[in-house]
Amino acid sequence: MKRQRSRRGISLIEIIVVITIISMLMSAVGVYALGVHRTAQINTARMDVRNAASALDVYRASHGRYPDPSEGFAPVIKSRALKTAPMDPWHHPLSWELRDGEAVVISLGADGVKGGVDDNADLSSSDPED
Repeated sequence: MKRQRSRRGISLIEIIVVITIISMLMSAVGVYALGVHRTAQINTARMDVRNAASALDVYRASHGRYPDPSEGFAPVIKSRALKTAPMDPWHHPLSWELRDGEAVVISLGADGVKGGVDDNADLSSSDPED
């Protein structure tokens, strides 16, 4: 009788199947993580806009008026209501303007250009709460 050798190791096909399965799982996780990251950036931008608007309100309470919008946030920083010029999560500076006597802080979204949709949509402190 011939003795059969026991098979050791794994075949190339088995390796390819395992790599394919792992790749599919990693891509699914990557797509999910990317969506979570985008949502987190938008939520952070909303919070940054509201914090900057609050700092402008603190300035108004201390000085009796808002600073000149053409000066940006410099007077607010000088008064120590803010530590640094506010930036959005996409590294664009926030801006602000007066609308009907109230300060409105604006983030231009991911693209840094007025207008846009989704990640590129502008956010402002006058937007309704979610």
